[in-house]
Amino acid sequence: MATACAGWRHLLEGLQMQMQMQIKLDDLGWDEDLAAGLKAGEAAVARVSRAYKGAYMLLTASGEIAAEITGKLRHAAVSSAELPAVGDWVAYRDSTITRVLDRRTKLSRLAAGSRPGEPGREQVMAANIDTVFLVSSLNQEFNLRRIERYLSAIRAGGAEPVILLTKAECCEDPQRYADEAAAVAACPVHALSVHAGLNLEIFGDYLKPGRTAVLVGSSGVGKSTIVNWLMERQAAATASTRDKDDKGRHTTTYRHLFVLPGGGLLIDTPGIRELRLWEADAGRDESFDDIAALARDCRFSDCRHKVEPGCAVRQALTDGALDEARYLSYLKLGETVERQRHGKR
Repeated sequence: MATACAGWRHLLEGLQMQMQMQIKLDDLGWDEDLAAGLKAGEAAVARVSRAYKGAYMLLTASGEIAAEITGKLRHAAVSSAELPAVGDWVAYRDSTITRVLDRRTKLSRLAAGSRPGEPGREQVMAANIDTVFLVSSLNQEFNLRRIERYLSAIRAGGAEPVILLTKAECCEDPQRYADEAAAVAACPVHALSVHAGLNLEIFGDYLKPGRTAVLVGSSGVGKSTIVNWLMERQAAATASTRDKDDKGRHTTTYRHLFVLPGGGLLIDTPGIRELRLWEADAGRDESFDDIAALARDCRFSDCRHKVEPGCAVRQALTDGALDEARYLSYLKLGETVERQRHGKR
């Protein structure tokens, strides 16, 4: 392995030890379609397992190595979203990343520090993912409106969402909450508990060799606890929630791609207290498919569903066929995307 600069060694100090075992690229998600996208001379490929302020760790066929990107790649990137993200497939040579291969799917959000009055900047949280586990705990953190916003961001990136309702042992009727979420989500919903060993067998349906999932959700909902259970060891730090409000403390501080003992790959992400959406409008109609269906009967094709005459959405609201909270959540999401489009917060 080529020697990494002292700066990377400091950044990566204390992280998981390098993997020495042989890894089949197929088990990391490599396939014929990806191979067809290679350019002449690109013989070595790897998957980004960690990224932290310009330092990268790559999963290769012979183990995990440290790497950097070429100056040419850095300067050619129009934005940071074009630089390697966890889950990306890259071509590399001598521990240097030369190109990021085309992404199939991604999960993005509005980058922290995006300035008011300027177009927002995209932050790719995870790439080439098959399933996004949207984690919400069954305590004071459970919020259907937040779940709806997350689903729009997930679907905009092309991955399939699955809702996990954790800490079911703390709830008298977890199935009621699961039914409420399923009614608005149009995707699988599972109530589970790692501590009580409840419903954990569901992971076998999603985490298979070559398949990649990512965990997203607010701090303290149990993402790192799930990682540790799936890894069969203390692979991610955990912390209890605050007694006064049940809100979590941040434990994961960087994104990390784990190769699971039972097959499959899992990306853990830092908790998100406020999801700032990136192009979530692309997934809004799918997340609110009932409202999208009603909107097709509106008198005007550009109806905003507020005061326009002949609005089928507002008529359904008046008739009681549409839940008011869901309607308001739909409008709020549209307003958020509009503000972002014009560089406002």
